[in-house]
Formats: sequence, C-alpha cells, structure tokens
Amino acid sequence: MAKKKGSRVQVILECTEHKTSGLPGTSRYVSTKNKKNTPERLELKKFNAILKKYTVHKEIK
Repeated sequence: MAKKKGSRVQVILECTEHKTSGLPGTSRYVSTKNKKNTPERLELKKFNAILKKYTVHKEIK
C-alpha cells in the first residue's frame, strides 16, 4: 500500500555563521517538520564541523 500524504515535509537547514566566516564549504542538515504546527521557518542549534562548534542553522527555501 502507498503511504498517505501528510503535512510533514523535509527541510534543509544551513548554518548562519559559516556564510560570514569566509571559509570554504557549507554546513547543511536535512530534517523534517510538520507544516501545520510550525508554519514559520525552523531554527535549530546544530554542530558545524568546519567551525568546530554549535551554531544556529536556519531553514532555507
């Protein structure tokens, strides 16, 4: 049977501090969210391996 479509969607989270640091590369994570419960853009603290610290990652697109 096919899976029913719900309100849960995949989102891409990108580091906000990495863009301004001038270092090459990007720090991105893929996560899911429920569009009905959180219609605004998601913001989570995730680990940035290039900067070697926890930074704020915001939803893009």
